[in-house]
Amino acid sequence: MNPNISRLHPYPFEKLAHLKQGIEPPHDKTAITLSIGEPTHPTPHFIQEALLTHAQGLGVYPTTKGILELRLAIAQWLAERFQIPINDINPDSQLLPVNGTREALFSFAQCVIDTTDAQPLVLMPNPFYQIYEGAALLAGAEPYFLNTTEETGFLPDFDSVPEAVWRRCQLLYVCSPGNPSGAVLSDADYAKLLQLAEQYDFIIASDECYSELYDNENSPPTGLLQTAYRLGNTSFKRCVVFHSLSKRSNAPGLRSGFVAGDANILQAYFQYRTYHGCAMPLPTQHASIKAWQDEHHVIENRQLYREKFAAFISILAEVCPITQPPASFYVWLKIPDALSGLSDLTFAQQLFAHEHLTVLPGSFLSREFNGINPGAGYVRIALVAPLDECIKSAHRIKNFINPL
Repeated sequence: MNPNISRLHPYPFEKLAHLKQGIEPPHDKTAITLSIGEPTHPTPHFIQEALLTHAQGLGVYPTTKGILELRLAIAQWLAERFQIPINDINPDSQLLPVNGTREALFSFAQCVIDTTDAQPLVLMPNPFYQIYEGAALLAGAEPYFLNTTEETGFLPDFDSVPEAVWRRCQLLYVCSPGNPSGAVLSDADYAKLLQLAEQYDFIIASDECYSELYDNENSPPTGLLQTAYRLGNTSFKRCVVFHSLSKRSNAPGLRSGFVAGDANILQAYFQYRTYHGCAMPLPTQHASIKAWQDEHHVIENRQLYREKFAAFISILAEVCPITQPPASFYVWLKIPDALSGLSDLTFAQQLFAHEHLTVLPGSFLSREFNGINPGAGYVRIALVAPLDECIKSAHRIKNFINPL
């Protein structure tokens, strides 16, 4: 066995199942689950229809690079969304389709980490998407956590990282908009990272799977490639971004996304993927083309989340400090000071026991580092359920907090 397997932590939802084990929630209340970031808005019909129309493609082995039509559709979307001239995105060398960002974020580290270099580090935000940590460990590197706290605006404090750490860094994962806080890296943040990557020669892997879920329609989140291009890094050196249709198009089961950026890095990653055996089925590719070419359903999707945030926050604002994040579909809820005696684990456990409502303890998403666990004292709430369930959930949380 790979000895690093034993270093993997149980996944957050495995911990959550254990936390709830043996508890009988009230039978007079229907179960509501807001712990998993799984979109439940309807998948657009035209995506489903494209799958059926091209079902004959199941009889053909797909190629790792995908069909040109898909790469052209992705390139066009990338150019329009992040203000990059279409002629400066090469669909043959700077794009690869992937089966969702999860598999790509994991496999990417297996490709790029050089274990002949003593003690390689992979830097990542803390709290974080657990795939980053698992990818680092199984690639033979050490995770190095960048605490994101209320004091830092829930963004990593890159200035506090010691130079010795940057020298050992081979790969930096960033997530913007962030999971779980919804915090967004600015153009200046990306510019700083690009300068550090050039100075210390590491790769930036920017997880942007929530980039299309934002509050202000006139101010979409900046992307890594957008900043790189603006600064004259038109070849996107040391930059790779990860995008998905799961959140944008309510199609988590489609398992469709892409990576884009530095052609030299992607050439090596393409070779890795030909052995990895993760080519996207042709029906999925054709459905993905339709999804990347349409923005109407994405605009409607954002509006649905805005309505849920507004309703949810207006109810809970009466009993606890809560603000709307600039992006994503998560509420990163701080347990009120009046309940400081409750840990995030106990809060989530008792909320389930009393209200039949499942949320995720924040400490399940983070590690203790530099003396603190930045997820402790928070719970993550995914506003993925229908509006009426989100409203009902807010009232249940309010009812739970009030007597305490």
